[in-house]
Amino acid sequence: MWRYVWSLLLLFVVCKDTVAMAKSAAILLPSQTGADDSRTSVCSAPDPSLNYKPVIGILTHPGDGATGRLNNDTNASYIAASYVKLAEAGGARVIPLIYNEPEELLFQKLELVNGVIFTGGWAKKGLYFDIVKKIFNRALERNDGGEHFPVYAICLGFELLTMIISQNTDIFEKVDAKNAASSLQFVENVSIQGTVFQRFPPELLKKLTTDCLVMQNHQFGISPKNFEGNIALSRFFKIVTTCLDGNRKAYVSTVQSKTYPVTGFQWHPEKNAFEWGSSKIPHSEDAVHVTQLIANYLVGEARKSQNRPSPEKVLSNLIYNYKPTYCGYEGRGYDEVYIFTQQRSLL
Repeated sequence: MWRYVWSLLLLFVVCKDTVAMAKSAAILLPSQTGADDSRTSVCSAPDPSLNYKPVIGILTHPGDGATGRLNNDTNASYIAASYVKLAEAGGARVIPLIYNEPEELLFQKLELVNGVIFTGGWAKKGLYFDIVKKIFNRALERNDGGEHFPVYAICLGFELLTMIISQNTDIFEKVDAKNAASSLQFVENVSIQGTVFQRFPPELLKKLTTDCLVMQNHQFGISPKNFEGNIALSRFFKIVTTCLDGNRKAYVSTVQSKTYPVTGFQWHPEKNAFEWGSSKIPHSEDAVHVTQLIANYLVGEARKSQNRPSPEKVLSNLIYNYKPTYCGYEGRGYDEVYIFTQQRSLL
């Protein structure tokens, strides 16, 4: 009898404590806590040192992005829409920098932007190589002149900057990293402060080293040994991550300039959220989070640029003046591309 009573009493106390704990852990609205929710919200004043309307310039690449299926004009160039969406996801607008338009016009457009993306592709010589080199040198000059001007060099873009800085067009070697997802391996004792990974949550950083969260699609790479062995490259960049190809050969996969806001990727941060042409592209929540954080970092750096050109000139040159072409029905390659065959934007 008394044992039964004590059991009921103990059960009552446990239930009461459990309910109390649940209430204390619950997330309550202001109206549920008795707090005064009639107060006017306070909007923080914008930071005058930041540019809240950043514009990213994206250099076009020769061709139509679909080996002539969409446009076989020999003067055609394109931007995969995923690069445009990457910049927009971070809160920026885009101006296309058409690589084969009159150089004077191209560099006038460059003065309208707060950062640049060099995309993936195949062109490594001729006019395209020369224009990448000139734009990169101009970006360094703007930084040296006191303007914060970020550069994102992705896949081919990274390869071209490596060739330009090392002054060696044969510095890359063949790797087995075409159409494959992978993890990233951070260099031992590397500091991620001041790099594209600085605001990644610790849990996501850990997953990057174990899960296949990044997309690789390239045939060339450079080993950490050869990268560090080149004096010009090791002075300009620090290696942040490496990857292993299909034959377990290590290659440099992410680099950050030691003195400039220049980031190089030998992988594709834009694909996780915005490309669907390959079944190998990771589309998990973590993978999409990687894309978003990469976008946030680029645009966060571009906001530090104090270049604020005429709004009218910006508006007349934005990517919104062009229409993307859908090509995803092929089930391969890009889903959307912007194709440029003639000069349309006037400064």
